[in-house]
Amino acid sequence: MPLLGLGCWKMDNAREMVSLALQNGWRHIDSACDYGNEVEVGQGIRDGLAAANLARSDVFVTSKLWNTYHSPSHVEAACRKTLTDLGLDYLDLYLIHFPIPLKFVPFDKRYPPEWVHDPDSETENVMVPDPTSPTIHETWAAMESLVEKGLVKNIGVANFNAALLLQLMQKATIKPCVNQIELHPRLQQSRLLKFCQDHGVQVTGFSPLGSASYVQIGMDRGQGTGLLSEPAVVEIAEKYGKSTAQVMLRWGVQRGTAVIPKCSSEERLKENLNVLDFVLDDEDEGKIRELDRNLRYNDPGVFCKDMGGDYPIWD
Repeated sequence: MPLLGLGCWKMDNAREMVSLALQNGWRHIDSACDYGNEVEVGQGIRDGLAAANLARSDVFVTSKLWNTYHSPSHVEAACRKTLTDLGLDYLDLYLIHFPIPLKFVPFDKRYPPEWVHDPDSETENVMVPDPTSPTIHETWAAMESLVEKGLVKNIGVANFNAALLLQLMQKATIKPCVNQIELHPRLQQSRLLKFCQDHGVQVTGFSPLGSASYVQIGMDRGQGTGLLSEPAVVEIAEKYGKSTAQVMLRWGVQRGTAVIPKCSSEERLKENLNVLDFVLDDEDEGKIRELDRNLRYNDPGVFCKDMGGDYPIWD
């Protein structure tokens, strides 16, 4: 899995940006059912492969199983729906998006279902727990069957803490190869990162530039785009002749994690890919460590409660 990947969450011009990414050297595309743009992402993959004269095997494509499809009877159908939307025969990596099983929503009723069950209902217009209560082991066994059937090459998880990972690995036939979690200088999750590294689980950091993607939807905790103008990061960027975004992406890669920033222009695509030609020294890594505030923007412990759910395990 390439350590630099293009994140497709909140990407309105996905077809154009994915195609340009492949043409400019990106080889890892991170998608998900919940992002609502997998058809456009798939079109961009096809356009980019053709324009750059690449084979399908040259690109690493990730997608994710949404919360409403955790029942073993729905896992394969959800994966096949993603494959159809992307126009692909297989995924390189398929992740359980959140360890939060929600009530099934049929594809023809609402897709992607996001966090609400039925926005037109007066009684079920918020998130609804799955009444069948599939265990994580049951969902994972269905994920393993996707590998056996050749629909995906690798499987993993996202937004899992160490306790959930350990519980899953105790019964898994195929160990999760990736845990995708929120990682940036304000949320460094060093203990979870070490746990994953000690157990051979690759970590991918989403939202590696901090709060920028959360401003529009009111989940930035009042931080705005603060990390991009954080004085300590600005100082480090000036030292190396890099942008603040490049410094944060380099910091993520240097920790041994993959990073999946969203890019909104070809200029940013080129800039964000160019983070492998410098190394942050110990002093600068120390300055970034001091920025840790355990500040989580994508926090189900907060927004699930606002939508009618209670997930204390998140704390």
